[in-house]
Amino acid sequence: MRKLKLQVQISVDGYIADENGHTDWLIWPWTEEWTWDTDLRQYFYELKDSIDTVLLSRKMAQEGFIDHWSQIANKPSNPQSIFAKKIREAKKIVFSRTLKKSEWDNTILAKEDFIKEINNLKAQKGKDIIVYGGATFVSSLIDAGLIDEFYLFMNPTSLGKGLSIFKDRHKLKLVDARSFDCGVAVLKYLN
Repeated sequence: MRKLKLQVQISVDGYIADENGHTDWLIWPWTEEWTWDTDLRQYFYELKDSIDTVLLSRKMAQEGFIDHWSQIANKPSNPQSIFAKKIREAKKIVFSRTLKKSEWDNTILAKEDFIKEINNLKAQKGKDIIVYGGATFVSSLIDAGLIDEFYLFMNPTSLGKGLSIFKDRHKLKLVDARSFDCGVAVLKYLN
C-alpha cells in the first residue's frame, strides 16, 4: 500500500501562513533564491525521490504551484531545477469540483469523493504520494485520517495567529527530528 505524505513549512506555533495567507516569514518562501542549507536541500530531494504522485487543491494549483515549478525546471542554472523537473514529470492530481478540464501538463482532475479517490490511489502500484497544500484541502485530509506521514518543516518564527492545517486534536507519533544550519527543523510524524 502506498503512503500519503504531507510536506509543509510551518511556524513554531503551528501556522502555514499568516492570517492574510502570506508566507514571507519562511526561511525559503518559494522564491528563486534558495535560502535552505545544502543538507536541508538534500533531505528535500530525498523526500521527493520517494514519491511519484503529487496531490494539490484547485486553489494551490491555480495560484501557481505547477506553473512556478515548470518555469524553474527550464532554468538549469537554478539549483531548484532538479526538484522542479521532478515535480514537472510527476503525475499531478488536482482536486476540484469546479474545473472542467486540466490546465496543466501531466495533471488530471479528481472530482469524486476525495476519500475514495485517495484510497484508490493508495491501493495502486507505484511510489508514495505527497501533498503540498492548500490549507483547507490538507485539513480535510488530516481530519479524514488519510495522511500517513507528516514532514513538518518548522521555521524559527512564531506568528501568533494565521492559517492552521490542524482543526482538531490529533495524536501523532514522532519518529524523526532533525535540525539544519539555516534554522529549519524537520519533524517527521506518523499518523
